[in-house]
Amino acid sequence: MFLIPHFLLIAASFCSAVAADGYPLAHNSSLVAHDPNILQYKGSYYLFKGGVSIPFYKAQSLNGPWEDVGTVLSGLSIIPKENQKRPWALSVIQKNGVFYCFYTISERGSNDSAIGIATSNVLKSGSWKDHGAIIQTGTGPGSQKPPFKESNAIDAHVFIDPKDGAAYLSYGSFFSGLWQLPPSNDLLSLKNSDSPDAKHLATTLRGKCCHFPDPKNLPDNGVYSIRVGRSKNVRGPFIDKNGKALTSGGGHVVYGSNHDKQVFAPGGLGVLSDGPQDILYYHYLNKNVGVAHLDAFMGWSYLEYVDGWPIAKYDPVGKDSHINDIVQ
Repeated sequence: MFLIPHFLLIAASFCSAVAADGYPLAHNSSLVAHDPNILQYKGSYYLFKGGVSIPFYKAQSLNGPWEDVGTVLSGLSIIPKENQKRPWALSVIQKNGVFYCFYTISERGSNDSAIGIATSNVLKSGSWKDHGAIIQTGTGPGSQKPPFKESNAIDAHVFIDPKDGAAYLSYGSFFSGLWQLPPSNDLLSLKNSDSPDAKHLATTLRGKCCHFPDPKNLPDNGVYSIRVGRSKNVRGPFIDKNGKALTSGGGHVVYGSNHDKQVFAPGGLGVLSDGPQDILYYHYLNKNVGVAHLDAFMGWSYLEYVDGWPIAKYDPVGKDSHINDIVQ
C-alpha cells in the first residue's frame, strides 16, 4: 500500500476480476523478490524483500545488477510469534537521518500477527536494532483492542505528510481491509495505544498472490492486482474513479495481469517519486517461468496521470514498446 502526497492515493494488492491486456508488460529486474520495497539513497537503490532475517540489496539502476548487502536482522526477530525466522512485507523509510524497517511476523492466513520495527543510522548489515512489535493481533499486548482484534498485522507502511510532518501508519489485513493510525513521533510505538485513533481506509477481499499449483491452469479472478483510491484528506475517506468508497469494496485497477499471464498477479507494491518520472514497482509471476512463491520477480512500470488518476506505462512517454527484457 502507499500514499502519494500530491494526490493522496492509497493502493493495495486485492482480489480482482480484471485479467485485461490493457496494461504494458513489466520492466523486469531479473531479481527474485516477493513483496519488494525500494529506497533511493545517495544515488543508489536499496531493495528489501521478505526472507530469512530480511535480506537487502543495492544497485545503481532498477535493472541491476543487484549487490547482496546482507540482512537487516542478525537472526530471529525478537517478536515471539510464528515465522520469526522469515519476516515479510517490508516497508523501509528514512526520517531525520534514521532508517526504519517495518516488517511482518505472521503465518500466512493467520491473525496471530505482528508488525515489528528495526532501525539503523546506516544502510549496512549488522547495524540494525530490532525494537520488536509496534502492533500485535491475535495474541500479545493490545491485540484484543479495536481495531487489532478484528484485523491482522501485516503490510505496514508509514506516510509522512509533507504539509506538517505528521506520520500515519497504515497496515493491511486478510480479514478486514486496511487501517490507519498515528504512531509516536519516534515511530517506535503508537501515539495512544489505549485509544489508537484508527481509521478504516478500505475493505475488500484479498486475492491470491502465489502458490499456484498449475501454470497451465491459472485463474482469471481472485488474484492480486494493484488498485487505487484518492482523498482530499490523508485520513480518508478514499474513493475510486467511479466514486465508490474503498470501504465499500471500491478501488480503481492501475495494474493487473496482462499479456496472456506473462505478467500475473502483480502486487506487493511501492512507488518511487524522487526522480523525473513516478515509478510503480511490484512483484509478479510469469507463467512461462513459474508460478511458485520463489518465482516472483521484481518488476516496474512508469506512471502517468490523467485527471489525477495514475496509469501504468512502459516508458515515460507512454509508448508500449512490448519489451524484450521480461524473462521468457
